[in-house]
Amino acid sequence: MNRPLVGTLATAVLGAAALAGTVGTAQAAPQQHRAPAQHQKAKAVDFAGTVALSNCSGSVVRMPGSQANDPALVMSNGHCLESGMPGAGEVVVDQPSSRSFTLLTKTGGRAGTIRANRVVYATMTDTDVTLYRTSSTYAQIEQKYGIKPLELATDHPVKGAGISVVSGYWKKIYSCNIDGFVPTLKEGDWTWKDSVRYTPQCQTIGGTSGSPVVDTSTGKVTAINNTGNEDGERCTENNPCEVDENGKVTVHKGTNYAEETYGIPKCFAAGNNLDLNAAGCALPKPSAARK
Repeated sequence: MNRPLVGTLATAVLGAAALAGTVGTAQAAPQQHRAPAQHQKAKAVDFAGTVALSNCSGSVVRMPGSQANDPALVMSNGHCLESGMPGAGEVVVDQPSSRSFTLLTKTGGRAGTIRANRVVYATMTDTDVTLYRTSSTYAQIEQKYGIKPLELATDHPVKGAGISVVSGYWKKIYSCNIDGFVPTLKEGDWTWKDSVRYTPQCQTIGGTSGSPVVDTSTGKVTAINNTGNEDGERCTENNPCEVDENGKVTVHKGTNYAEETYGIPKCFAAGNNLDLNAAGCALPKPSAARK
């Protein structure tokens, strides 16, 4: 996983392995996608709207239909959940939380602290994501700190697109391109679908887990950073492997990955309320929510 080991120096990393949360990766997209628009000027990407957690990165996000007075949402990885990593097949919904997040300015400075009151959704199945509801509205955050949320894109990401992985934990931005898409990414007990593979320039490390992956042509969040193969091992923790449509397994040491998020907005109704039964929502449903 791309998060530091608990109780060790921040430079020690647990790995880039286990998760990459994009709530919508539960439904694999076709392997052919439209080519990126040509001659489209890249948008400047900064730290505004990102957050630092105790062990991970994250961001304040809005759905396309979110309103200013809706409770703000914070997105990070499922493996960053404070109560522990969800097991394979486990889905956590509507659980209390008092987790705090350090909100960053555009230059990576500390704007202030916001706090969660619920875990809206968390899983490491098909994707790797946690979504928190905070006690502040988007309007309150903007009025107090001058910070606007990042918007989740609703289109499938595009091969070759320019991206920036923005880590609030390290206050570092990694820039590269989408190298391609992985039908199944397997790490330890966990399996993710239709994952994003980075080109080699994005050498994400522990602490970058949960970082928003921003499409530099739109400025919107297209995925969530979650793992990478550290040692060249096959399908073990911190060493995810790729599985194609025919079941062929390949290993790419040093390659890092993210989970798509374009499907997440389909699972949210008015007021930023989760609706796993909404049309088009492909997020896994809980068989038994964690108590």
